[in-house]
Amino acid sequence: MTEAHPIVFLVDVDNTLLDNDAIQQDLKDHIAEAYGAAARDRYWRICEDMFSELGYRDYIGALQRYREEHPFDVELLAMSSFLMDYSFAARLYPQALEALKCLRGIGPTAILSDGDVVYQPRKVEHAGIANCVDGDVLIYIHKEAALVDIERRYPARHYVVIDDKLRILDAIKRVWKDRVTTVFVRQGSYAHDAKVVDSLPPADVTIERIGDLVHRDLATLRTTLGTVHPA
Repeated sequence: MTEAHPIVFLVDVDNTLLDNDAIQQDLKDHIAEAYGAAARDRYWRICEDMFSELGYRDYIGALQRYREEHPFDVELLAMSSFLMDYSFAARLYPQALEALKCLRGIGPTAILSDGDVVYQPRKVEHAGIANCVDGDVLIYIHKEAALVDIERRYPARHYVVIDDKLRILDAIKRVWKDRVTTVFVRQGSYAHDAKVVDSLPPADVTIERIGDLVHRDLATLRTTLGTVHPA
């Protein structure tokens, strides 16, 4: 049996390391400019419907569904190149990779994300995130439902989970309890949805930016409770 690490860090991607809201806006703007507002609106409606079905955004799957509805809009298929060749590294939050390097200096650090099996891994790779953690990347359909598998792959006496979605942090806390320190990063639309945030218990630690971790004594995250304010 693999010996448990003293501490393992699990870090989200979208709106935690990468400004995913900006990526989405770039996608919307590109579709509107290249194919028109109607194509943009219909494609995004399909994306939203699939998000409700799947629990994660499947941009490539939505493009396939759009094609089924509009089999002669062959020009829109070129959008796949925009999706796959997008400059993800340009949308990294300031000091995102530095934060990962700092975490790795304390203990094993893995990416923990939701998403599809094509676009999400490519995003993580092309942003330079996968390389920064030596390929330690976990992408699930619903990561909060994959805790047993995470424990098997990265056994630890204590976990630190860093995410912009308080709902996911709360779900993980309910299972791992005192074995986890939850870190809420207040970046992106989900983190600033007052209705959602106010309806859930606070995380153990709250930071305003992922880059704030660069300036912290990260070893204390194992036992820290309360709110960490930006320097």
